[in-house]
Amino acid sequence: MTLGHCPGIGGEPPSFIPEQTWGTQETLWQLNPATKSHSATPRLAELASPKKDFQTGVHVNRPIWQYSCGRVSALSFVDENAMKATPSERIGQLAQHKKYTLHTPNRSDFLYSCGRVSPIWHVSDESMRSAPRPHTVDLAHHKNAHKDFLLDRDVQWEVSKSAQTTKPTERLEQLATPKLRAEGPFRDPSWSVSEAALNSVASPRCQELARAKALADGFQHAREIQWPVSKGARRAQASGRLSELASPVQRVNMNVLQFNPDAFQVKPLALKARISGRVEELSRPIER
Repeated sequence: MTLGHCPGIGGEPPSFIPEQTWGTQETLWQLNPATKSHSATPRLAELASPKKDFQTGVHVNRPIWQYSCGRVSALSFVDENAMKATPSERIGQLAQHKKYTLHTPNRSDFLYSCGRVSPIWHVSDESMRSAPRPHTVDLAHHKNAHKDFLLDRDVQWEVSKSAQTTKPTERLEQLATPKLRAEGPFRDPSWSVSEAALNSVASPRCQELARAKALADGFQHAREIQWPVSKGARRAQASGRLSELASPVQRVNMNVLQFNPDAFQVKPLALKARISGRVEELSRPIER
């Protein structure tokens, strides 16, 4: 991929970037000879020095290095002398596990406490024989139910003898009979019409209600999708105004329209102009 022959953007003329191939060590613009011969400061030389590689010597490609996530303080093997050394009194004190100050270790009730500070403990004989206070007895009572509270009724209950020997009334027997329905979900498609209904004459009110709703005055049906064009419309000639409105808008090409080689040229009068005191005051940066 090479640079060059770039179209002008914002008034710049095209082909202003020199040809350059990506992936090389060459710079895009030619360097100044003074820049090439310039010596770096001590701070730049310090910042340009690469990071020290700690995987040297014995520690090259060691398997424990991968667990350190590349940090400097990686896991390493313990020296034999360190393993045979005797720890100091302070190290031995720090290496001891935490002791249970309020509990007795290795007891069965401690397993149910989940390691909390207040586990289950045994009650002493004196506490079990002591008489409770009246207020403690009052607090130990469960909450009483409401005076009108009734327990749930059983699903099955015994029927009384009077209910078993009683006789239902005619109304109860009528309500107890199941509803008679004809076989099939639908009724018969045809049924007999009486002669009086066949010979009857509808009243003027029924005939008036039976009439369909009329359309409003001036109603026109929907026009068809396709219709014949008249001869007059075929032979008609468009006016000059219609021809002018029917012609498409012709626009100049954007590449030609936006190209302006003098877009960034400053006028001689602007170079010689002097700014006012207010403009100079506004152009000062804000001191923070």
